[in-house]
Amino acid sequence: MRVTTAFNRMLDLAGASVVSVAFAEVGIVVGIRNTSRRLRCECGWSTRARYDTSVRRWRHVNLGKCRVWLEGEIRRLACKRCGRVRTEDVAWARPGARHTRDYEDIVAWLVQRTDKTTTATLMGCSWAGVDNIVERVVAEHLVDDRLDNLYRIGVDEISYRRGHQYLTIIADHDGGGVVWIAKGKRGKALEDFYAELGEERRQQLEAVSMDLGTIYHHATRRCVPHAVVCFDPFHVIQIANRALDAVYMSVGRSHPTGVGDRSWRNTRFALRAGAEHLDDTQRELLRLLRRDRRRLWRAWELKEELRDLYRRVDPTYARAYLKQWITRALRSRIPAFVNLAGQIRAHFEGIVAAVELGLSNARLEGINSKIRLIQRRGHGYHSVQALAAVIYLCLGGITIELPTRP
Repeated sequence: MRVTTAFNRMLDLAGASVVSVAFAEVGIVVGIRNTSRRLRCECGWSTRARYDTSVRRWRHVNLGKCRVWLEGEIRRLACKRCGRVRTEDVAWARPGARHTRDYEDIVAWLVQRTDKTTTATLMGCSWAGVDNIVERVVAEHLVDDRLDNLYRIGVDEISYRRGHQYLTIIADHDGGGVVWIAKGKRGKALEDFYAELGEERRQQLEAVSMDLGTIYHHATRRCVPHAVVCFDPFHVIQIANRALDAVYMSVGRSHPTGVGDRSWRNTRFALRAGAEHLDDTQRELLRLLRRDRRRLWRAWELKEELRDLYRRVDPTYARAYLKQWITRALRSRIPAFVNLAGQIRAHFEGIVAAVELGLSNARLEGINSKIRLIQRRGHGYHSVQALAAVIYLCLGGITIELPTRP
């Protein structure tokens, strides 16, 4: 069997055949010939007429300890659709790449599962090379139809750099993947997403979950007024805990009779904990608060009653229950909870909708935790586009098929 025939079978290159094999200092240089007679532009337009020709090398998957390079002619064409001279699109490499598709697919598969240092060391490339490869792979796999069939979405922000640098993350509640990433924590970032959806797909949106901030709320009301806004339960309980902290701080350092200084210092943990998680010591502490610090105990009770909205109340009675809770909070005459009642009233419809539809931003919080992991194992990205590409690759439902699989 000839060497060229052996390499043709081993490499199995799409759209190319091996015409020569040479062993050089850089590794194995495999000469290839494009089997397609027509030149195809990236835009899809094709022709038989060539503008000029040059020789190019592409890095391929290693063969044992030897690096493999593909070397062949690549042509340019005068694309009538683009209106300028373009390099032809070849089957074995992505546009603008100096690596083959097989090589880039292995790199992307590794990035989904490990850190950049490991990937770069194993594949023999640089960090910047890994980032560039991921951007090309994601650009090919990230098609517009990912925005089809979106009915319930969640939106949240995450800080990706010091100095209040944020990304807006939008995920599909039903599919679970990230469908949109935009730089900034502004209403425009969300408005750009709604504009990309188009009128028909915007009409399909039924619900949007978010935190209690006004930025995303106002953008949603302007662009998709028919969609139900659901405020995340975690953020609702968070502001209730802040109100409880304010009451705790107003009490000062005095503690109930029978409670030592050390136990009193742990009171805040008992107040913050859910009623179902209290131990015997904490229950006894709350009993003493009810006797000697009734105002603080009442604040804790109101916090627990608000938690019951999400734990025990039937969704069909959520609206009536929340109205009753607002009345009880106002009648308590505790300033922090009177203010909290006003906040709850201002976000009333969104809070009730979250209970009735069973929606929260828990999926988005989980995605944010995974993004933090991606940032830590990446040890830095040269641009926000590179970080967004890795997020899409790992959390956008992109599946990479390894070329080594039969």
